[in-house]
Amino acid sequence: MQIARKVSHWHEACELFCCPPMRQWNKNQIENYMRSALGRNTEVCDFKVLGTDPKERSLKSYGYGTPVRIEYRDADNQKKNAVLHTISPGPFGHEFMSDRAQELLWEHTAFNRLPRHVRSLDVGGIRSDGIIVPLGDVEEFCLLTGYASGQGYFLDLERLRDGGELRALDVARADALCDYLVEIHRVRGADAGLYVRRIRELVGGSECIMGLIDSYDSGSPEEPGPLQKIEQLCVKWRWMLKKKTGRLREVHGDFHPWNILFQDGADFCLLDRSRGEYGDPADDVACLTANYLFFSLQRSGTIEGSFKALFERFWNRYLERSRDHEILEVIAPFYVFRALVMASPLWYPNLPSLVRQRLFSFMRAVLEEERFHPDEVNEYCDTSSR
Repeated sequence: MQIARKVSHWHEACELFCCPPMRQWNKNQIENYMRSALGRNTEVCDFKVLGTDPKERSLKSYGYGTPVRIEYRDADNQKKNAVLHTISPGPFGHEFMSDRAQELLWEHTAFNRLPRHVRSLDVGGIRSDGIIVPLGDVEEFCLLTGYASGQGYFLDLERLRDGGELRALDVARADALCDYLVEIHRVRGADAGLYVRRIRELVGGSECIMGLIDSYDSGSPEEPGPLQKIEQLCVKWRWMLKKKTGRLREVHGDFHPWNILFQDGADFCLLDRSRGEYGDPADDVACLTANYLFFSLQRSGTIEGSFKALFERFWNRYLERSRDHEILEVIAPFYVFRALVMASPLWYPNLPSLVRQRLFSFMRAVLEEERFHPDEVNEYCDTSSR
């Protein structure tokens, strides 16, 4: 096919990597990278930013990046063309460097698997000193972190579940966790569109509500009726919450007892921050307080005793110190996200059926209320009323 040959010749090599917007490239930067990716004898002849010529413009006025056409000679002294692609920070899931890296890494593999598609030769990363590092041969990534000692907070909750007495240390630790959230939730986020994205991902994300719903077995009692109803209610909540962009704050994003390590006393450190630096504070509050309910349901089928005391103390302290009473009007779908994990046969295959039923009752109830009432949790879990 003549057209296919022209396209293949025009983009015989394609280098993809993430860079900040409006980066000013120079010949040496590009040539050094081309040599590391294509061979040390590669020579850049010229380069030009595409899309700046009025003749190249069309009705479409928005794009994800600014491509650069590169003319070069390869190791065999053959003159060729390549296009260097970038993605600029912006909406549509491109706010973070990790978003843009994800897309470019995917493109590097996917371009080469489709017949007649322009080939990708490499994907690269740009260091802070401007050096471009080729990554095309990388198959997976890893993360190296420090090591933190301590005991998971879930061990405290298991002890209480199994009949342990509520200690002064248990109260002090819950207070420390509450005060920590109050502190980080004071830090405001500046991008209103990011809040809309976080709410969209809460409902539609693969790790969140819809992804969890799809993980339930087709033969489970909750599928499709109760799960379908929960999904429909959550979509309605999304339209209410997406307007509340002023709530964007610094968050942990996965503030559950397995990600909290206590050392001596009430001193703790955190693991595995997830799903973005900013979001709604309700995410963190729901993540932790839902576990007081979860462990209490395992013990007695209701929230009572030590867990009820911790749940209500946490809520009273958080509301008093944060002064964020609006959280009670937005927290419902965040509780649903966490309860879907807890009720999941995949995540908790040995969970008693009564606990699972009461979690589903809780989810339906909080979604059908306009405002969450911390002192009515047992009513929310009452299966006879649903």
